[in-house]
Amino acid sequence: MEIESFRALLTDEGQTLLAELRDFKAGEELAVATRLRRGHPAELVSAALAQAQLRQRARAKFGDLADRLYFTPNGVEQATRRSVAEWRARRFAELGVRRLADLCCGIGGDAIALARLGISVLAVDRDPLTCAVAGANAAALGLAELIEVRCADVTEVDVTGYDALFTDPARRTSRGRVFDPEAYSPPLSWAIGAARRTPFGALKVAPGIPHELVPEDAEAEWVSDHGEVKEAALWFGTRAAQPHRATLLPGPHTLTGGRLPDPEAGPVGRYLYEPDGAVIRAHLVAEVAGQVDGRLIDPMIAYVTSDRLAPTPYAHAYEISDVLPFNVKKLKALLRERGVGTVVIKKRGIGITPEELRRQLKPSGPNELTVILSRTDHGPLMMLARPVTAAQPVGA
Repeated sequence: MEIESFRALLTDEGQTLLAELRDFKAGEELAVATRLRRGHPAELVSAALAQAQLRQRARAKFGDLADRLYFTPNGVEQATRRSVAEWRARRFAELGVRRLADLCCGIGGDAIALARLGISVLAVDRDPLTCAVAGANAAALGLAELIEVRCADVTEVDVTGYDALFTDPARRTSRGRVFDPEAYSPPLSWAIGAARRTPFGALKVAPGIPHELVPEDAEAEWVSDHGEVKEAALWFGTRAAQPHRATLLPGPHTLTGGRLPDPEAGPVGRYLYEPDGAVIRAHLVAEVAGQVDGRLIDPMIAYVTSDRLAPTPYAHAYEISDVLPFNVKKLKALLRERGVGTVVIKKRGIGITPEELRRQLKPSGPNELTVILSRTDHGPLMMLARPVTAAQPVGA
């Protein structure tokens, strides 16, 4: 997308086209474009159609707000999910932040969440089109007075006088995802130094960041949304009592810790708990085991088992009916005997994929069952289970 084409979308004619395209359906692009080109310039129609498609893709992250915002292809992929941005903005607000520099702001998802809580934001990006989109988004939501968009190299921005800084380095190139933090743009080391220049700072990193790369003065937070880990962030200046935090959205439910020893391993009990991915990434499985009086089923596997059911928002609970050595032929016979046609397969530490196993099992029948496969010190096990209905959280 060229910046001139994008600016044309902000005209009255461009807005009229976007309104007409709000509810178009996939597969109708050619027919819709042909109809609209009878009364509008072809280039403007193409730009509006592309923007409408981006808005539809963005609904997964922004909900109905996507229909009022503007996007670039990279912006849709890399923008912070609305729920996560709102959670982070709330944390900044609770820290007393009133002025914040948002470096590598992208299309402005985080800046919007911050401004909606009354925080004044300097949003910086080096790409002119991205900056134009971020400015348009601020204006579309009536937040232009709180969001100043500046097109600049973030490494040259003076953040003196700001209460906080948030940096979201680019972790993708034209070749794909970047795994070396020093290959981020800007590099992780620079972003850490920048985060320390203001009273509070947060730095977005990949969820798989090695724990040894987390600075001692940082609080590391992993965030999941509806059970999927979405991001990790390093916080500076919070003076957190515990080094690690796992936040589960919606809720929010926040678990802190990171200093407990790993639980001991033992036999499978009546219940099995599958910790949320953010809990696992934050190395807080021991804290969950403590909540449920649990133990691991294997020292290297993040499945917790217990003889009692204890409510916790940080793990999905399953009631175990059978624990057997893993054997495909035996499992197939059990499913056939119990009329199981719908099989939910979960596994850790075992090479077979759920899709491959399901093809071998060929389940058929009216009933549903969860099969949990896991490596243990006593060999691979298969556990037949049913999920326990979620209960009220403990201590959250």
